[in-house]
Amino acid sequence: MDAEQLREYGHKMVDFIADYYKTIESFPVLSQVQPGYLRDLLPDSAPNQPDSFQHVLDDVQAKILPGVTHWQSPNYFAYYPSNSSVAGFLGEMLSAGLNIVGFSWITSPAATELEMIVLDWLAKMLKLPEDFLSAGQGGGVIQGTASEAVLVVLLAARDKVLRRVGKDALEKLVVYASDQTHSALQKACQIAGIHPENCRLLKANSSTNYALSPELLSETISHDLTTGLIPFFLCATVGTTSSTAVDPLLSLGKIAKSNGMWFHVDAAYAGSACVCPEFRHYMDGVEEADSFNMNAHKWFLTNFDCSALWVKDRSALVQALSTNPEFLKNKASQANMVVDYKDWQVPLGRRFRSLKLWMVLRLYGLENLQCYIRNHIKLAKHFENLVVQDPRFEVVTPRIFSLVCFRLLPPNDKDHGNKLNRELLDAVNSTGNVFISHTVLSDIYVLRFAVGAPLTEEKHVNAAWKVLQDKATSLLGESFC
Repeated sequence: MDAEQLREYGHKMVDFIADYYKTIESFPVLSQVQPGYLRDLLPDSAPNQPDSFQHVLDDVQAKILPGVTHWQSPNYFAYYPSNSSVAGFLGEMLSAGLNIVGFSWITSPAATELEMIVLDWLAKMLKLPEDFLSAGQGGGVIQGTASEAVLVVLLAARDKVLRRVGKDALEKLVVYASDQTHSALQKACQIAGIHPENCRLLKANSSTNYALSPELLSETISHDLTTGLIPFFLCATVGTTSSTAVDPLLSLGKIAKSNGMWFHVDAAYAGSACVCPEFRHYMDGVEEADSFNMNAHKWFLTNFDCSALWVKDRSALVQALSTNPEFLKNKASQANMVVDYKDWQVPLGRRFRSLKLWMVLRLYGLENLQCYIRNHIKLAKHFENLVVQDPRFEVVTPRIFSLVCFRLLPPNDKDHGNKLNRELLDAVNSTGNVFISHTVLSDIYVLRFAVGAPLTEEKHVNAAWKVLQDKATSLLGESFC
């Protein structure tokens, strides 16, 4: 492909994407296709001769888009948001066009140095301790996801403690977190060789709004110490997946420090809100942490994937993850003059992801990003008020950010109304007009309404509530029959 072909096809692709966003509300939010639908629509082998670009785009429109769940739809309220923006898209396009593989500084100096700079910018926006900035012993790195972030710091913590107590002590190492912590921690433990029975997921309940209890943590650690186990890693969360619970970082951090444990803070979703001064207090105590993570690709207008991880001691990551084969040696690395991000992550290769975050920060600016977050929280408050005003529903946990956890109250106490709310979820999502998701808290099936899509306005929240009310009316009518 020459430059003119790129220009021609690129213009067509931009037009296609622009038209997609212009018409995104015309698609069912949740894909309505059945498993295996695409095999019936596409040939069973690749073509021998090139096809026309227009024909490919026609097939995307007719065959691919029906099988897409539209995460950027203004009627998307499921899971947590995964933001896209023009700035993020343009940065992604530039990264794809340059197509560098920036595993070490020498492979593209700008890729490494821009990443260090923009993560320092973001750290300052979040008012992270100076220990997390690249000028000192720590620094930031962009991982693919929060799952990768918790894995690499868990590996760093594991190797750090094994250097002290001996490698044969692996079976004695214990990890602690709330049972509301993302399942990525359990997967990280599996990969790191932590015995499943040594992964302590401590029960959280409504008495703490599903935050981890410092008292329960202290008791569990004390018990483990008396049996000869070695507590070494604590993961706290600012904004849990199920209900946006916020663990008490300061208390937990002091417990971790007194026991010589690595303290990791996962703020994958809610970290974005903490660029607003009025929400920054939810991160109080982060100064006790050894590592901190937030996903710019969730709620910060930066296209997936872009998970920001900061550590206070980068040497812990490097010692756990570094390899130095002959073919990668160079003067800058050998002289320890540069950062080589290959030693901060699991894979060798890495994309120029900092470009899109840089473009988002520059083309929006902090004030617009704060307004963006505040608007979603305002819309979530509006939805919460709508729920409160309908006596058939209840809000299950206090709303903190832009997630509302609620349920339809059953006409009787049979199975806590779990079946009724499952049916309501299915009925709402099957309309194609709205997509919401669920969780279970204290054995109660709960509906989750997460506001965060870039195009969502109050009219979309109102329309979603109307669908919920209508389906609830229908279901409750059937329940009384």
